[in-house]
Amino acid sequence: MGWRTSNGRGGLRVDPRLVIGVLLVASSTAGVWALVAGLDDTVEVYAATTTLPAGSALDEGDLELVKVGLAESGARYVASGALPEGAVLGRTVGEGELVPLAALAEPEGERGATVVVTSRGQLSSRVVPGAVVDVWAAEAGERGEFAAPAVLVSGAEVSQVREPEGIAAGDSGAAVELLVPREKLAAVLEALASGDAIDLVPARAGR
Repeated sequence: MGWRTSNGRGGLRVDPRLVIGVLLVASSTAGVWALVAGLDDTVEVYAATTTLPAGSALDEGDLELVKVGLAESGARYVASGALPEGAVLGRTVGEGELVPLAALAEPEGERGATVVVTSRGQLSSRVVPGAVVDVWAAEAGERGEFAAPAVLVSGAEVSQVREPEGIAAGDSGAAVELLVPREKLAAVLEALASGDAIDLVPARAGR
């Protein structure tokens, strides 16, 4: 057989060339695995399993860990084991989106407040969770008329949209949860209490 030779005494010995060949193959294989491992730039980061609106507290129940090849850019996202305690989102994170560190914000009380408004007309298709809108209000008069509308809040973020259901669906607009600056909260609540007409207009891109 090619891998054994006789020692002249009826015994067998292993051909040294075979041993050297096996060692070379093993060394080459180990080198390839080491190279592949060194080139592995995947990291585990959190991704949203559902749409998380602005103001949402980050909870592992709404997140999943995914391995992605981000190399150095992985530092821009919330990594495994680095989920900040008590952190909330400053902007909406869509379903399946990686959670960027830049989306984290201070607790809601420090940034603003959420308020639910009902638009008097049909909403634009652009008014969706995560969209930025201007809140226009027209003051209600004593005889049912309305004054000229004016911007009440500029650049509010939509957290949630609840379309009306049932018999009243045709008589009322959608209820929209907005994240507004705290200094504007009193004005919004006053407009709602006074029965002012409120419309939500998508803000222009790049604003």
